[in-house]
Amino acid sequence: MAADGQPALRIALLTYKGNPFCGGQGVYVRHLSRELARLGHSVEVIGSQPYPVLDEGDDLAGLSLTELPSLDLYRQPDPFRTPRREEFRDWIDALEVATMWTGGFPEPLTFSLRARRLLRARRGDFDVVHDNQTLGYGQLGDLGAPLVTTVHHPITVDRQLELDAADGWKRRLSVRRWYGFTRMQKRVARRLSSVLTVSGSSRQEIVDHLGVRPERVHVVHIGADTDLFSPDASVAKVPGRIVTTSSADVPLKGLVFLVEALAKLRTEQPHAHLVVVGKRAEDGPVAQAIEHYGLEDAVEFVKGISDAELVDLVRSAEVACVPSLYEGFSLPAAEAMATGTPLVATTGGAIPEVAGPDGETCLAVPPGDPGALAAALGRLLDDPQLRARLGAAGRARVLERFTWKRAAEGTVAHYREAVARRRAGRDAPVAPTPATGHYRESRTPC
Repeated sequence: MAADGQPALRIALLTYKGNPFCGGQGVYVRHLSRELARLGHSVEVIGSQPYPVLDEGDDLAGLSLTELPSLDLYRQPDPFRTPRREEFRDWIDALEVATMWTGGFPEPLTFSLRARRLLRARRGDFDVVHDNQTLGYGQLGDLGAPLVTTVHHPITVDRQLELDAADGWKRRLSVRRWYGFTRMQKRVARRLSSVLTVSGSSRQEIVDHLGVRPERVHVVHIGADTDLFSPDASVAKVPGRIVTTSSADVPLKGLVFLVEALAKLRTEQPHAHLVVVGKRAEDGPVAQAIEHYGLEDAVEFVKGISDAELVDLVRSAEVACVPSLYEGFSLPAAEAMATGTPLVATTGGAIPEVAGPDGETCLAVPPGDPGALAAALGRLLDDPQLRARLGAAGRARVLERFTWKRAAEGTVAHYREAVARRRAGRDAPVAPTPATGHYRESRTPC
């Protein structure tokens, strides 16, 4: 029996990208799978490269990893590589390479096809299948168990932001081709009977961008590991330190605006400096901004650090910052708040749902506004009492609303609803009515 007093579930948790140290999807799989196992369920994570890294412990006997290898075409130090002939195993491998050669991103489709093959071969092993934002054609039809899908936010948002930032028609053409898989994700999303997402903002985006019926999209907030991300007075604060988590040249993350803000801030507070948890880009807008403003000694990038090192880095900062133009949730905001580090955050996407009201649990600024970022950062660096007040209020907000145990409990409730629908014969795919754009029930296999 599980913690809720009902029979434990056998869960297949699918993720085509599982690295917990690079991207929110890997973090989601790691922490959700752990808490599902602690609730008494059997969780088999099925993932492709980079493979998920799962937690271990005496209370996690029901947690396991099944590797479902791709050709790993984007691995370092040879991304976009051409595989050797002996690496090809079947037609899915050929499709993966052909899509890459023509400028597309194949992994959501090819992972979904491999996952369908595995799940059909193991029919009866699982009570529910949970997909982590693959949204591939292979997940349509009968997988042997009801399907629940998490969409953190529609990738169409990323696509549009990259198109807006693209310089020239060749770059725009390349972006459109790379994000060609979003057409598939739209079609698949509209056929799903149960979609989970991480915020009310993302829910609305899924309805608007993907065309999913509102009653089929359910919000289950994710959270921070509040035991790991916690205050520790023994970690000394570094004067002027600002910390952020960001991929350097992903326009969505808004790092270039934070660099510009730092340049403004240092005219009045020369000790202010930035530590970026992420990979340094050797060229591109962020690198150019750092060089233009002469900030080479004031911006540091760190990557590949352990959980403990990350937590201590956040604890050592006087201010944490989330400068993103859009976020479907923002784990870095929740994790910084959980340590008691005061937060400056934009109002992009779902960030206000996490960070809370301006002046109460954070300082909020408009996205893409370096002047507003600089003013908020300077205000916090100048005011120790404000930092202490916002830090304590932020920690309390996370403890109340955003923990992984609460996320797992909410997710299990939707698993049980999906299982009940299937037993009642109501787990039908959904298809758009071409003539009107409205939706109807359909039992036609895809």
